[in-house]
Amino acid sequence: MPHTLTRGALPLAAATTLLGGLLALGSPGRAHAAVPDTIPLTITNNSGRSEPVYVYDLGTQLSSGRQGWADADGVFHAWPAGGNPPTPAPDAAIPGPAAGQSKTIRIPKFSGRIYFSYGRKLDFRLTTGGLVQPAVQNPSDPNRDILFNWSEYTLNDAGLWLNSTQVDMFSAPYAVGVQRADGGTTTTGHLKSGGYSGFFAALRAQPGGWGNLVQTRSDGTVLRALSPLYGVETGALPANVMDDYVNRVWQKYTTSTLTVTPFADQPNTKYYGRVSGNVMNFTNSAGTVVTSFQKPDASSVFGCHKLLDAPNDTVRGPISRTLCAGFNRSTLLVNPNQPDATTADFYRDAVTNQYARAAHAQMADGKAYAFAFDDVGHQESLVHDGSPRQAYLTLDPLS
Repeated sequence: MPHTLTRGALPLAAATTLLGGLLALGSPGRAHAAVPDTIPLTITNNSGRSEPVYVYDLGTQLSSGRQGWADADGVFHAWPAGGNPPTPAPDAAIPGPAAGQSKTIRIPKFSGRIYFSYGRKLDFRLTTGGLVQPAVQNPSDPNRDILFNWSEYTLNDAGLWLNSTQVDMFSAPYAVGVQRADGGTTTTGHLKSGGYSGFFAALRAQPGGWGNLVQTRSDGTVLRALSPLYGVETGALPANVMDDYVNRVWQKYTTSTLTVTPFADQPNTKYYGRVSGNVMNFTNSAGTVVTSFQKPDASSVFGCHKLLDAPNDTVRGPISRTLCAGFNRSTLLVNPNQPDATTADFYRDAVTNQYARAAHAQMADGKAYAFAFDDVGHQESLVHDGSPRQAYLTLDPLS
């Protein structure tokens, strides 16, 4: 199914951090210089590819809540009404830099995505509910044979959150950066030398269907690897791919207790999980059951949804995101105290999120957004500053 953007939800760069109680967007804090209505974004094309690049800045205008796109000057344009079937969206493409060149555009106060594509413009459509995002797990999606990727960002009065994401797919590599108010620059998202091909080689070498996540074009170009969530949904990965690990977790915590301390700044807020039948019940310090989880399937684990739904509250959501990270990283059997921030414990079990394991292994700084709550323990590829001077997007080689 296509992804339809129907409301102004924060992108992962902000939403998951907010959910974890680690950050309150727009809340009182240290004083910042006023964030201007737009900031410069410099896009550097180090891909080595000769095709033209097209850039899109799409999202929700925070001042009005309207969906639309921004042009190269950061001017907002609202989407027109869509239709059923979906109608073509206005051409929002911004010509990107040629190989070896840079181009600076301006990005407004938005919550959205910056797409880039090689060789062809992306095909965006509008429904009566909003913008239809590319959904290349669908064989009939018109963007399936286009090499593209996107970054997610929120720019508001509290600053900039900009990430590189692999939550939906691992594709054309790029890094993000921000110049802070003090003039220093923070970057993340660069792969190790040979990391792009190394990622795909690792997936293909992994038994159990993980290589089926890789999509190639008829000319042999490797386009992307789908996330394991889409792998399960499309049948590329078996639906029981995580069952053995989940069953072992359920067995362990039938006779022992899983302690979750979801907020790093609230060490005395703890919840205690014990399994009874197919249900893991969590109690607070007073012994009162505060939330319960059915035994999750692979879709729930990889998507951090369904049986591991994480509402934006102060109890179930933080517990769920901690469980999600523990299942994806396979740390729940080696450490009964979660979240486990010891990276040496991550992805060590034979049954784990092999996609996330490979993504982190190939990152120069080890940081990635390989599943929805990869920010648990600060493992996410995110840059942030409260008074950003400049943002950066660097298109890296596919090697």
